Amino acid sequence: MRNEQTQAVRAAGQRGATPLTLAIDVGGTGLKAGILTTDDRMIAGPDRTDTPHPSAPAAVMDALATIVQPLGKFARISVGFPGVVRAGRVITAPNLGTDVWHGYHLTDELTQRFGAPARLANDATVQGLGVIKGHDLECVITLGTGMGFALFEDGRPAPHLELSQHPVHGTKTYDHYIGNAALHAIGRKRWNRRVKRAIGFIATLTNYDTLYIGGGNAKNVQFDLPRNVHIVSNEAGITGGIRLWDKKLDGMFG
Repeated sequence: MRNEQTQAVRAAGQRGATPLTLAIDVGGTGLKAGILTTDDRMIAGPDRTDTPHPSAPAAVMDALATIVQPLGKFARISVGFPGVVRAGRVITAPNLGTDVWHGYHLTDELTQRFGAPARLANDATVQGLGVIKGHDLECVITLGTGMGFALFEDGRPAPHLELSQHPVHGTKTYDHYIGNAALHAIGRKRWNRRVKRAIGFIATLTNYDTLYIGGGNAKNVQFDLPRNVHIVSNEAGITGGIRLWDKKLDGMFG
């Protein structure tokens, strides 16, 4: 299988479907990576490994290397990260450890480690770029270790809001209210009731035209959704990475 993937990478380069992009999705429980062509095809991966715990930057970078190195050649890197990021630098990392990640220049480290220029965005933003239609006000939430959030107007990401850290019920943030720990603590039925309430709160807050729900726990949503709310593939957390290099978004992602 690995030989077939390597041959696919080389063939894509010969067909001119370059530059190839290494797309990385950093999660609180898992790290994923794949190689994308400019026409949105994944030709190697996605490969996955568990996120190390403790999740210090050096440990995460070493874990990424184990899944990136076998994938083949690439010319640039896109990464989705679960927290606030600006100009290639991590500001917060609620599910990895903000204290050890704050100020970490992730794009520089990726470039030094893998030898290619890198762009960085919040993971929900990357997921959204992989699924939005590019019209009107579109909202994306991801249900995983915590809850990711991104908002788009006519295809352009709005300034990032860390809604996951906002109180939604008493002192519980969205991360605590509908994150993975809550799902396992209260069971799927009660968790679904919470997700339904959260969707209502987000609808009131944003007045979105369309909402997309991704992330590893989206598969556990078991109630009838409004017509403008859709479950989307979790692979968009990787495939959306190609959009970080769109010329119309130049300057938005360090």
